[in-house]
Amino acid sequence: MNHHILQVSELTKKVRFILESELNTVWLCGEVSNFIAASSGHWYLSLKDSKSQVKCAMFKGNNRKVRLSSGLPKNGQQVLVRAKVSLYEPRGDFQLIIEQLDDAGEGLLRQEFEQLKSKLLAEGLFNSLYKKEIPKHINTVGIVTSPTGAAVKDILTVLKRRNPLLNVIIYPALVQGTQAKFEIEQAINTANHRLECDVLIVGRGGGSLEDLWSFNEENVVRAIYRSQIPVISAVGHEIDTTLSDYAADLRAATPSAAAELVSSDIVEKLQRFSLLNQRIRQVKQRNLIHQKTKLAHIKHRLSLLHPAQKLTVQQQRFDELSFRLNNNLKQLKSRLALQKEQFDQRLLLQSPLKRIHDKQQQISQLKARLINAIHSTNKSKQNQFKYTIEQLNLVSPLATIARGYSVTKDNKDKVITSISQIQVGNDISIQLIDGYISARVNSKTEIE
Repeated sequence: MNHHILQVSELTKKVRFILESELNTVWLCGEVSNFIAASSGHWYLSLKDSKSQVKCAMFKGNNRKVRLSSGLPKNGQQVLVRAKVSLYEPRGDFQLIIEQLDDAGEGLLRQEFEQLKSKLLAEGLFNSLYKKEIPKHINTVGIVTSPTGAAVKDILTVLKRRNPLLNVIIYPALVQGTQAKFEIEQAINTANHRLECDVLIVGRGGGSLEDLWSFNEENVVRAIYRSQIPVISAVGHEIDTTLSDYAADLRAATPSAAAELVSSDIVEKLQRFSLLNQRIRQVKQRNLIHQKTKLAHIKHRLSLLHPAQKLTVQQQRFDELSFRLNNNLKQLKSRLALQKEQFDQRLLLQSPLKRIHDKQQQISQLKARLINAIHSTNKSKQNQFKYTIEQLNLVSPLATIARGYSVTKDNKDKVITSISQIQVGNDISIQLIDGYISARVNSKTEIE
């Protein structure tokens, strides 16, 4: 009989496929050990009990959502996780890919929270079609909370500051403990029976998930849903979310914020709406740009990497190589630092600054010589020009005339140099240094 002989990689691939397709998602409670936060943002840890342990990985896309009181998971901490069963093929290690991680106690509450949320969501209790509008003009505000808690003080302080004319009715109720859910429900029912307020604020101050659990109770959520009076949920701080928030007609981040919502006038609401609308547009624009950039990056990576089912393996492989690379980088850093010192020393020896300085001095000397040569040439030309002028003056007829001589010309403006050139009665002109004399020849005498 012929047997198909598997390669190791084929075996690990088949086992991984069986684990991921058969077991899918599991919930697991255990103790954290060997926790490592990789530079890539991924977490690696082991979950164990008294008899066994299993390796786990939680990628940064999921661990960003983890909200533990201790910050990062601590070794020895009991946690509740939701994970997919998988296999790390390069080493053949059985592992869990964690999608959600909570403190063990809070995790059970959160699991109960999600189950009840899914149930009520399916029934339509959170449907926006059934939510009532908060009145624009409010005269009376009802408050369901503890009459001695910090929340009611914050609400009353804000209402008094913003609109002291508002009527306020407090429907007292415990907001923590086993009896709280019954008292909150009764207070909501009482307010609806009396119908004496325009809007109802239901809430309390901040706390842990367990502290706020009364507002996750099914009877409280249903009482809010049934209320004929519009309900504003104001439970805890901005990061706290309860099922009452989903069922209420409006959620306020804090009790003080709820008081601001019911005490603002129409002008302030319009201004706030305009501001929020602008912020939403800005956030949407930023998110759109971010998502486009992220999508382009993912497309580029997918075009270079293996198919999607191998992406997780490659990410873990990257972290494994990163650990080895960091060790090599430390050694390389030392060698590079030494080389840098050597290069710096050689660079100082080969610096062009000295050559530049010598050339600058040479240029300065040549410039001075050029200026001197120009001055010398100009002076020589000036002397030569002066000498030429003097020579011209010596031979100039004007200079001769200036010494007492004159130039005689006939009526045709020709110079007369001999007595034979004129006759008695001819008109002549005589040029002196400062003008001309016109004359007529009366007689002439030749010199023998």
